[in-house]
Amino acid sequence: MTAENPRGAMFRVLVPDRHARVTNAELFFDLVFVFAVTQLSHTLLHHFTPLGAVQVTLLFLAVWWVWVYTTWVTNWLDPDLTPVRILLFLLMLGGLVLSMSIPKAFEERGLWFAGAYAAMQVGRTAFWLLATPHHRTLVRHNAIRILSWLCLSAIFWIAGGLADGPMRLYLWIAALAIEYVSAAARFWTPGLGFSSIEAWAVEGGHMAERCSLFVIIALGETLVVQGATFAELAWTPETVAAFLSSLVGSIAMWWIYFHKGAEAGSEKLSRSEESGRLARLAYTYLHMPIIGGIILAAVADELVLKHPNGHSDTNTVLAAVGGPLLFLVGTILFKHAIRGFLQLSHGVGIVAFAAVAVFGRDLSPLWLSILTTAILVMVAVWESLSLRSNPEA
Repeated sequence: MTAENPRGAMFRVLVPDRHARVTNAELFFDLVFVFAVTQLSHTLLHHFTPLGAVQVTLLFLAVWWVWVYTTWVTNWLDPDLTPVRILLFLLMLGGLVLSMSIPKAFEERGLWFAGAYAAMQVGRTAFWLLATPHHRTLVRHNAIRILSWLCLSAIFWIAGGLADGPMRLYLWIAALAIEYVSAAARFWTPGLGFSSIEAWAVEGGHMAERCSLFVIIALGETLVVQGATFAELAWTPETVAAFLSSLVGSIAMWWIYFHKGAEAGSEKLSRSEESGRLARLAYTYLHMPIIGGIILAAVADELVLKHPNGHSDTNTVLAAVGGPLLFLVGTILFKHAIRGFLQLSHGVGIVAFAAVAVFGRDLSPLWLSILTTAILVMVAVWESLSLRSNPEA
């Protein structure tokens, strides 16, 4: 896979009927985002207000965007080649600064966060442009389009880092809007127009595996929260029950995503004649609610473990119900993109979570956790049985 490619210099050499493997350099790079996910969940836990939720959502969207952009680039470039490895190591440095800045991104470390983010986005895209041979015109034009848009958004990121108070939030919302809208608009650029679908072809197995690994990163955060929090508590019947409920909930989310769904996505993307279009929808966009839901569920785990008794407050209900609900919305849309139909089990689960949200405040955090976990288990079992009776689904 690392042999010299006369057609593409630092681009991957693809072998027919074999998907490009995820390299050790990519796995090493992902470790930075284990830290980033932890920082996001802890920041939300300590700033669980409407404004705090908006701020953490913005930070999450930025973290996801810089990671998924890198995943697209390493789908094309070969991380086993030294220059690409060095790029990933430099991005790791930027990612660490980014992650360390998250808790105080809207305080004194705003410029650090903005600078690290802009440097990662612009620097990686500039490297991709320089690494692309001149004869690969479509790819070079794509790199120029994206670099132009990212340079524009970087102005707003840096300006936001220099600003104070609400102005920082407004400028960063504008920066994110530029990046997300430009992608949806296929990076239209004066003189170059829109990027073509053909220019976005990806190696499907690699893209699917990379995004599945980020799901594992997010689920790993739930396990870390459960273990670390439970270890510091008195092991009473209530805390033991809360720990077991949260653990089973994480296992159920793993089962819902990985039992057939992840594999079906990989196969569909590998066979698709429009792999770029499908990868953009199913993996770039629809994985955001999946990851966001898991992170919110991790916040719920800590709230429930620390306060299993009494009535649930608004934050506990929002996290305990909203996390799995957001996760199921993401998975039902993801599986619709790859299977072409909506999973009935997921739809029933979404309705059940909406119903629980109505009377959730009347339940103790422990019983709220048990009920939401039971819904996730129901969805996982229902889907497994339906797929067993209909293997083609």
